[in-house]
Amino acid sequence: MKNIISILFILAGIFPVFASAGNKTEDNNYNEKKAVIAYVTSWSNVIPDPTHLTHINYAFGHVNETFDGVRIDNEPRLKQLVNLKKQKPSLKVILSIGGWESGRFSEMAAGKSYREAFARDCQRVVEEFGLDGIDIDWEYPTSNMAGISASPADKDNFTLLMKDIRKQIGNDKLLTLASSADAQYIDFRGIDPYIDFVNIMAYDMGNPPHHHSGLYRSEHTGRISVDEAVKAHINAGIVPEKLVMGIPFYGRGNEKIKDFNNYKQIITLNGFQKNWDDIAKAPYLTDENNEYVCGYDDPVSIGIKCKYILENGLLGAMYWDYNGDDDERTLSKAVYNGLNK
Repeated sequence: MKNIISILFILAGIFPVFASAGNKTEDNNYNEKKAVIAYVTSWSNVIPDPTHLTHINYAFGHVNETFDGVRIDNEPRLKQLVNLKKQKPSLKVILSIGGWESGRFSEMAAGKSYREAFARDCQRVVEEFGLDGIDIDWEYPTSNMAGISASPADKDNFTLLMKDIRKQIGNDKLLTLASSADAQYIDFRGIDPYIDFVNIMAYDMGNPPHHHSGLYRSEHTGRISVDEAVKAHINAGIVPEKLVMGIPFYGRGNEKIKDFNNYKQIITLNGFQKNWDDIAKAPYLTDENNEYVCGYDDPVSIGIKCKYILENGLLGAMYWDYNGDDDERTLSKAVYNGLNK
């Protein structure tokens, strides 16, 4: 069925990933052309307003202790989020499995029986909770920097894992993943036949005095910029129409403030000067000595990133995380309006 739909979309001149991503909704009040994906955490209490979302990625599920299934944090909260589909039937709710320091992927993916059992349990979870798909957030195959097990075979086993999950959940459900900004660790050409889209974690790319999510390279860029991250994924074999740009709803600070600061906390800080890097298209804070103390995103930088997404034909944007926004939902509205209005 999916192949027939894809052929029809191609004949119409529209890339088929829009059908699987569910961005063109059946709701009468929405005409959404771009994906807006919010990560919503198990440990927060806020209930998202689905008006300004197309997808929710629920964080997190994990590989279970026996390497053959899925363990979900705070299942009642996941059910709450699925209930939002009553308000907006086109909303897609996806379970994100993994996250920083979430392990046992390497052991699970290494064994055919474990891998297939895990994939079957992904299908069980999708059916039991009424989900629209699975997002794999293994950080990262072949790397143990998060304190998890790793093996050189992880890269190939990741491809096999995505193939097995796709086989189990079928073609009418979404299969996505989170990817490091530099497009390392994963065989993107290998997984491309099985996935719907890639969420680029285009943040945490530098600490003061470097931007952690600057769009373009400037004197304040560390190892990589957002633009470079997008191009790295394209060069790795993923077409722009399958790429989702990650946007942080938090900033990275130095020792003068917390390392991690949600946007709603940043706007309450006193004693710092707001600055604008017109090359990187990024705001940042400095102290009384003009020292860079915090890099982050605001509605202006988000608007420019949305323009970039539209001009470069990306699928849309995702952000970590919904709870980082202020009470007025300034940033989530900026993402939605920048892409769909």
